[in-house]
Amino acid sequence: MTARGWFLFSLMGVVWGIPYLLIKVAVEDLSPATVVFARCALGALLLLPFAIRQGGLVRTVRAHWAPMLAFACIEIMGPWFTLTDAERHLSSSTAGLLIAGVPIVGVIAARFFGDAEVLGARRIAGLVLGLAGVGVLTVPHLTGGDARSLAEVLLTVIGYATAPLIAARRLKDIPTLQLITPCLILTALVYAPAAVAGRPAAMPSAEVLAALAGLGVICTAVAFVAFLELIKEVGPTRSTVITYVNPAVAVAAGAAFLDERLTAGVLAAFLLILAGSVLATAAGPKKDRRPVAWSTRQTSRADGRVESP
Repeated sequence: MTARGWFLFSLMGVVWGIPYLLIKVAVEDLSPATVVFARCALGALLLLPFAIRQGGLVRTVRAHWAPMLAFACIEIMGPWFTLTDAERHLSSSTAGLLIAGVPIVGVIAARFFGDAEVLGARRIAGLVLGLAGVGVLTVPHLTGGDARSLAEVLLTVIGYATAPLIAARRLKDIPTLQLITPCLILTALVYAPAAVAGRPAAMPSAEVLAALAGLGVICTAVAFVAFLELIKEVGPTRSTVITYVNPAVAVAAGAAFLDERLTAGVLAAFLLILAGSVLATAAGPKKDRRPVAWSTRQTSRADGRVESP
């Protein structure tokens, strides 16, 4: 992977490791619809001037509205609500840990989309190693959730695994800002009525407002620009491996801000996740680019010269 790819991968590993903590804080006082609306509206407000400045925003939407709608529904509109609603009953660390199943689902989904990347033994070993690290983290934390919440996280995982395939296959030539800005605007409009209906009776606390600001600015505007660039740089399957790093960040955030203990098992899981990420994001085996025999076979001409058929 290139230096740029590693930078984007590292950035996304951190940036999408903290939303679980911020969502948990925000959903204590606000409805899931309000949280989704606020982060999408703020993210769109920040990105829209830059998308307009690029020019051709309306033309892009008209030409690619169908795959953009699919991406918005599968990556944002559905998963962000189900994840936020699940965190009303699940801890933030548990939600982050469960999301780590995205790379495995992504590999399976790629087969159905016909865009399967060549994995190779090393990348498969990395996926397994990362999953083992997630397992070390997950087993002690799988408490306190009901069936509905776990099902909502499963739907989130499926969405997160499938949407990058759509972006890579149907939207790869669209400028990043012109893709994500309309998707955020659409999602904000969809959730606006529910957000208004479920608005709090009093002004939320400063802590909740700070969480919403972090979700909108860092975890939405900055994160999506970086994520779509990461998909273009390393491909849809390898880009989802950030969800092996996210749980580690989620646990670290819990330790830093919620006084959760960093045990030996958690530290061991960190090493497994990081090692698995390195292997899983490695370049796949190179294809044999040697020309086939028939393409280089030379034929003789009557004048003694030779030519390739």
